[in-house]
Amino acid sequence: MSMKVKDVMTKDPVCCTPESPLEAIAQLMKQHDCGAVPVVGDLVDRYPIGIITDRDIVIRALADGVNPLGLTARDCMTAPAETVTENTTLDDCIEVLEERQIRRVIVVDSGGRCTGIVAQADVAIHASKHEAGELLKEVSRPDNVEDLASVRH
Repeated sequence: MSMKVKDVMTKDPVCCTPESPLEAIAQLMKQHDCGAVPVVGDLVDRYPIGIITDRDIVIRALADGVNPLGLTARDCMTAPAETVTENTTLDDCIEVLEERQIRRVIVVDSGGRCTGIVAQADVAIHASKHEAGELLKEVSRPDNVEDLASVRH
């Protein structure tokens, strides 16, 4: 029997909305020791519409000299959100991460609500060494070395 996403995901991740200020999101990341926050339409229904990472904040705000204190999640997030369901196999989840060259994916329940997040680290802990190594290699492969700044993770 193959392992399911629900067995390895970080459950009930902290979320934000598109209107959340970047400063508040950075504080959530610090408080919850995470590098990514799912962006949901609202905090009650938790339907994911995107994701914002610490890297997004650096690349899309600070690196361009924009004052991040005036920005919201909407200004820096990656949308639409890539999702898998709780019952997706770990193998299929790894395939999604590799194909999309992303380091984490939002997990949704059968109703489409955010219930978790799976990161590369979760895969590294639970997958075989071969699978984890292959994922790292695929996700880290630059498609266009000259245009790395526009890569969205």
